[in-house]
Amino acid sequence: MFRRDFQNLSALRVREARRLADAGLYDGAYYLGGLAIECALKSAIARATQRYEFPDKDRTQGAYTHKLEGLLRLSELKTKLTLAEPHVNDAWARVKSWNVETRYQTGREAAEVLEFFDAVAGRRGVLRWLKQYW
Repeated sequence: MFRRDFQNLSALRVREARRLADAGLYDGAYYLGGLAIECALKSAIARATQRYEFPDKDRTQGAYTHKLEGLLRLSELKTKLTLAEPHVNDAWARVKSWNVETRYQTGREAAEVLEFFDAVAGRRGVLRWLKQYW
């Protein structure tokens, strides 16, 4: 996949998550909101990869994960995150606990999901901050 593919997927997952949340389908909205961040981080990893670079094996294998903390590290944005505005770090604290296993979970409360989605895609959310590096 190309960097642009991850960017497009991130935007698509946000739109889908928003529609699900609007329809009261909070479990799916939560899951897709996290996938949007995963795709954005993978786009940032692709951007940090130099053209014609022979990829480091650990970095390459590490990118095939759904763990947001690991993807943040591989994207080389962890230090930038610590220097970001406090609201970005607050949003990240909410978002980073997402994992791909949420696809099998049900029963999330509306307030929890809406707060999570705001941390993902709100005006002061993680996605807005990530877009400057993807």
